[in-house]
Amino acid sequence: MAWCLFAVSASVGAIQMTLDRRAIEEAVYLGQSRLDAEKNRFHQQYRLRVSRPPVDWIDVITPYHRVVLAAEARARLGDRIFGQREAAAALNAAPYPIELLIELTFHPLNAFVNVPEYDVALFRPPSTTRIRPRSANRYPRFGPRTESTAPFLPNPNAAPIFGAGQPMTGGTMLVQFGADVIDPSGRYEIAIADAKQELARVVLDLGRLR
Repeated sequence: MAWCLFAVSASVGAIQMTLDRRAIEEAVYLGQSRLDAEKNRFHQQYRLRVSRPPVDWIDVITPYHRVVLAAEARARLGDRIFGQREAAAALNAAPYPIELLIELTFHPLNAFVNVPEYDVALFRPPSTTRIRPRSANRYPRFGPRTESTAPFLPNPNAAPIFGAGQPMTGGTMLVQFGADVIDPSGRYEIAIADAKQELARVVLDLGRLR
């Protein structure tokens, strides 16, 4: 069983912008698996460790990864009825196929009232052309963060989160890129900056993901 799961989650050399029936079935199978070690290994392929304050890591969400996450979330609630219709709903919830979840931790003495509007762009060396996201949303975090091997997708329609007197300790940025500006097998650099300087830069190799 473990070998089969590893085969399902192995890289195919390029992300799949559009999932066919077989890809959806494989993603659902992986998400519903009870073998946590294999699921954790899969999710780690999509996590880019940065560890350069304030950026902790970046989770890359592709269409295939999104279906795995949706199926896993439903299975965690004890609901294993997840098929093509549910997968289509999960995919339709994201208008753009490539999402970056940027996890942030702020200095304890920060004076932020909201997550800063950091600039996020992709570069494809040797080109210096900035590839801008189609959308960017920011979600504050108050109190300690519970780290998980799988990313947590924020609900863009959820009510705003307030700290109730607690300091803002961090946050999440969700940025989305359109299929028209992304090469499914391309190698990019993700650059995150504030108004004064570049905060972090990390390589994103889509050819290693699915």
